[in-house]
Amino acid sequence: MIARGLLGSVLVLLGGLVVSVLPPSNDLDALPLRHDTPGRLVGLAVVILGLGLLGMAWLELLRVVRRGAGDLVLVNRATAWWAAPLLVAPAMFSRDGWSYAAQGVMTRLGYSPYETGPSILGGPIVEAVDPLWMDTTAPYGPIPLMWGALAAGLTHDPWELVVAHRLLAVAGLVLLAHAVPRLADACGRDRVYAAALVLPGPLMLAHGVAGLHNDLLMVGLMAMALVVAIEQRWVLAASLGGLAAAVKLPGGLVCIAVALVSLPLVASRADRVRRLVLVAAVSVGVLVATGVASGLGVGWVHALGVPGVARTPLSITTQLGQLLSWVQQVADLPGPYPVDVVRLLGTLAALAFAAWMALRAPTGVPSAAVWTTGLVALVLVVLGPVVHHWYALWALPFLAAVRLGPRADATLVGVVGLTGLVAPLDSTLRARGTDIAVAVVLVVGVALTQVVAHRRAVAAPLRQPVGG
Repeated sequence: MIARGLLGSVLVLLGGLVVSVLPPSNDLDALPLRHDTPGRLVGLAVVILGLGLLGMAWLELLRVVRRGAGDLVLVNRATAWWAAPLLVAPAMFSRDGWSYAAQGVMTRLGYSPYETGPSILGGPIVEAVDPLWMDTTAPYGPIPLMWGALAAGLTHDPWELVVAHRLLAVAGLVLLAHAVPRLADACGRDRVYAAALVLPGPLMLAHGVAGLHNDLLMVGLMAMALVVAIEQRWVLAASLGGLAAAVKLPGGLVCIAVALVSLPLVASRADRVRRLVLVAAVSVGVLVATGVASGLGVGWVHALGVPGVARTPLSITTQLGQLLSWVQQVADLPGPYPVDVVRLLGTLAALAFAAWMALRAPTGVPSAAVWTTGLVALVLVVLGPVVHHWYALWALPFLAAVRLGPRADATLVGVVGLTGLVAPLDSTLRARGTDIAVAVVLVVGVALTQVVAHRRAVAAPLRQPVGG
């Protein structure tokens, strides 16, 4: 099982050297396979095969754990082995990692990423940055920029800086390894199964580790904030919530649950509002202090709309807005641009839901606080103006830690497996029709194979598990 997953990760790494975007000045970019269609398709097939093997190994791990034959040591060992080959990979399934590297160098050189884009730099550091983000400012908090500046003091090599940022993502994974079992304990959920669902899953490995997105560190800090809040240390928990927001602003939403769980079971409306205000004051104070200490300030607030430049097919509000825009054009109707309107309404609805949960969710109940965090994060993603596969990381640790019904649990397993498997269909393959068509066929084939094999294994008579 562990060997199969490790082989899958190695294949993802090897195939990624062919299909991932690299700086043209890097020697590996000269590989013949990278610059012709048959070569790219071979690399793509290797990546999807690797993701398929990882998914099969993960499903087997879930079955072993469900039958009571696995423990946290097995889960953590599988996570470590399966993640290890991906640590040295280039930025995969997204070009965001190259942007992180460039923003770190900018910060190191004294240019504020909150005032200008990577185009102010020259040379290899910006060669692989997505042109869409070359002239846009950074919508991230100061923590990843501070880390990037620190790494840029050691090297200006883009690949090495990507690896350095991946270590920041791994720090988030370590935080989750500590927090998820404890959140599951507080919710009456099997701690080993919850950890197995989150840590070594295809979503985590493909997008959190290989994709090295800041979202992983953000959600790790969110989970730790909730663990500390359940232990009735709400000031420290609020501080961790502020640090989560200092990575990406949505991380601050955990402060709602921090306030709720730190109150007694019977709390008045006035007590609830008072605690919410106090928690917000602490978290905002930490957020602002982090910006001041970094010398970057809070200029990222003005760049929060930058991700909205992208039109992602997973965003329901964007798709609905585009449909209404088509109707507006066909009928020659006056009025504002529907995409902007629907996106704004979706965001306002998500924030209104968060406020409603803050005022109505139970207080003093750990499981309710964890559920609230997962549900608010999920609604924010579903109604968000921009949605990527890795945004599922926002809700995953919290939904995995609460007790779900069989159908909801199966749905969560499916989402974790599928979002990892379809990782090659993201921006890396943009504008390559042949690659996308082949990827879709391969993904569907691997997914169907996994579903059939998993159902047969679940239906098979119980037998002694084979060691990893």
